Amino acid sequence: MQASTPLGNIAVFPKCYMDELCVSKTMTLFDWIEQAATLDVDGLEFYPSFFASFERPYLQAVRAALQAHQLSMPMLCASPDFTKPTAVERDAEVESYKRMIELVDFFGASSPRTCRILSGQRRPGLSEEQGVELVVECIQRLLPVAQHYGVLLAIENHYKDNYWTYPEFAQQLPVFQRIIQAIDSPWFGVNYDPSNALLAGDDPLAVLDAVLTRVVSMHASDRRLREGSTLADLRSQEESIGYAAILNHGEIGTGLNDFSAIFHRLQSAGFHGWISIEDGINGLPELQRSVQYLRGTLAQM
Repeated sequence: MQASTPLGNIAVFPKCYMDELCVSKTMTLFDWIEQAATLDVDGLEFYPSFFASFERPYLQAVRAALQAHQLSMPMLCASPDFTKPTAVERDAEVESYKRMIELVDFFGASSPRTCRILSGQRRPGLSEEQGVELVVECIQRLLPVAQHYGVLLAIENHYKDNYWTYPEFAQQLPVFQRIIQAIDSPWFGVNYDPSNALLAGDDPLAVLDAVLTRVVSMHASDRRLREGSTLADLRSQEESIGYAAILNHGEIGTGLNDFSAIFHRLQSAGFHGWISIEDGINGLPELQRSVQYLRGTLAQM
């Protein structure tokens, strides 16, 4: 696929419809594909729970629906949890994630295509040393599978999966860097999310500079705290299922991120991958404006 922007192609992730697709099931994946086809994007990023089944006939129908709209599925937003306390549980996470790599390959997007990978939850009592060791060991077991299928494993500087109890083990940059530096493979890189850096109390540009040469994909998000709330308020709400109530996903270009500076840094490093819009809670019109903002900003480079 020929890139539609100077940095690569644009995908979209329906943050606004997560519960409808994953919990209440009031929206099907086919419904989302039809809506997304009205946006000026090149592909869609999926989440495993969007799928009603992993049986081949169903997956073939989803692939056909994408192809009918000339859309690809180049990014899968998987959420493995490699800090589970027992080896049996971690083995199950590794085996489940292997199937996610295979799923990315099934949809046949051209390279670079990525499968998002996480460290796991920051469980009480888990030391940094123990957590890093567990996560690195699990990821290294997956590298041969990634190479076999030609799928990049993209670890995200993450805040918290929608349906987790605890925040990301590697949320803080020093821990994130330890994991990255321990894994030297062309099949392992970073999915950079500037808003998650803010939530960790870091400067998004400083985080990008720290991992710039390893970035293989990006989430374009403009998350922000509800007016009047602080990071301290956020910390007090973190040990509950899902995102804190004071945390908002906003329309791209309306939050705290300097996307022009971010994109120029990526360009200087030779980045050429997928940028996925991870938008707010107010539906399709907001997504449309986010796409327009992103394309306009990239066109000025």
